[in-house]
Parts: sequence; C-alpha cells; structure tokens
Amino acid sequence: MAVHKTDAMTTQPKPRIGVYKFSSCDGCQLAFLNSGPQLIALAERVDLVHFVEAGINNESAEVDIAFIEGSVSTPAELERIKKIRRHSQYLITIGACATSGGLQALRNGQNIEEWMRTVYASPEFIETLETATAIARHVKVDCEIWGCPVSTEQVYTAIKNLLIGVTPKIERESVCMECKRQGNICILVTQKIPCLGPVTKTGCGALCPSVGRGCYGCYGPKENTNTSSLSNRFVGFGLMPTTIAKQFAMIYSQEEEFRKEKERLESPSATYSPPEHH
Repeated sequence: MAVHKTDAMTTQPKPRIGVYKFSSCDGCQLAFLNSGPQLIALAERVDLVHFVEAGINNESAEVDIAFIEGSVSTPAELERIKKIRRHSQYLITIGACATSGGLQALRNGQNIEEWMRTVYASPEFIETLETATAIARHVKVDCEIWGCPVSTEQVYTAIKNLLIGVTPKIERESVCMECKRQGNICILVTQKIPCLGPVTKTGCGALCPSVGRGCYGCYGPKENTNTSSLSNRFVGFGLMPTTIAKQFAMIYSQEEEFRKEKERLESPSATYSPPEHH
C-alpha cells in the first residue's frame, strides 16, 4: 500500500484516517483515545477525517486507511460497510466483533424473533439481521487486528508500518509463548486452572495468566490449534464436557476451531471419564 506522505519540503497531503463504529461496545475505539501522547503525535502525521467518538464526523470522506470496529448486525450496517469500503484505500478491522462477530454472534443460529421478544418491549421497531457477522464476510479486508479489546500498541504499530509502506505483521503464536517470555509460572500445570492460553493467539501480553487467572480466549484461536487435547486436559481436572464447552463459547465463539470444539463437547456422544484419585 502506498499512502500519502508529507514533510517540510512537499505539499502532498497527509494520509487520511477514518475510524468507524458498527455493532460494538466502543472498547476498541478507546485503543485510540486512551493512548494519550501517541494520539497527539499521530494527529501531527495524519488527518483524522472521521472519528465520531473523538468528535470528528464526516463518514462520506475519502480515506487512505479505514479502521472498522464492530460486527455487521443490521441492514443499515450492511449498506454502510460497502460504502466505506468504496471510499477507503486500505481497510483494517479491529477487535473481536469486527473480525469474528464478537459477543453479538452468540445469537447466530438461534431464533432471532424470540430473542427480540425477550429483550425488547416493542420488537416491531427493531431492524436487525438474523446473524452478527465479521466485516470480512461482506467486503474485502486488508488486515485484521484481533482482540477484545485490541491492544493500543498493535493498532499504532499497524499505522506506523503503513505510513512507511510496510504491510502490518500480526502475531500468530499462542499466549503461552508470551507467558514464557514474562517468566510466568503456568497456572494450567501448577494450579489446574482452566486456561485457553495454549490455543489462543497472543497480543494481550498474557494479561490474565500474569495475575493468576486463566486465559479466556479474547484474542481468538491461534494457528494450528489442538482444542480437543486441551479439552481432555480440562476433563482431567474434573470438568464436565458442557462446562468445558462454555470456555469456547465466548468472545470468539464463531471461529471455526472454537465453534467445532464447542459443538463436539455438547454432542450426546461427548464422553467424560472422571479423574482417578490415588
């Protein structure tokens, strides 16, 4: 990708960046706003032409880089994302909702009309799609940054790379590798705490294991996962298959590796062998 550059010796315009919200909680947009000095420094190098949460509203503007937070959950959002894609040179999805559907996707495969009657007093006024889906299901996506929420450092690293014409590199290794680098004692091995670190992509800095809590997969499945082996380890802790299934039915429930393991564990044929006590 070639984005516009500028310095004291040229009149070329600065690269234009837009940040767009779809169905989401706004947490990934805060990866920009919470950065403080980094955001100020970024504003000197680029033009933020659309970022409603920061007070800039011009969704129809042409942009060099579009950051998309949130899933496509309504007919209006489906039309919006197509329009944004037409006006963007490079499109990056940020966060679990944009990359996989997020928590909203828990409704996928359910009776959406029944859900609306349960949640809303006047469901007839609600316009929604039957599913909440990733942005890449509808338009071409140039780069995906996973996480719930995304890491501020990941977002700014991606921007810096693009400004010098380098394709952003996204980490694919497991959270376990980050734990090793930080010198964390494995809570899965030593404390028998269910932890999805072995099958989850790094990016969070091993935040939960570092404070003694099991990873719950908020960065999605890593490459070459072995979810069934991890599930068998959890069975050895005395957990029932249906309990283990819930581990895979959270933020990235629609990713194939997690979804298939959840379905396997919930099937009538799922076996359970209680651990032997010596």
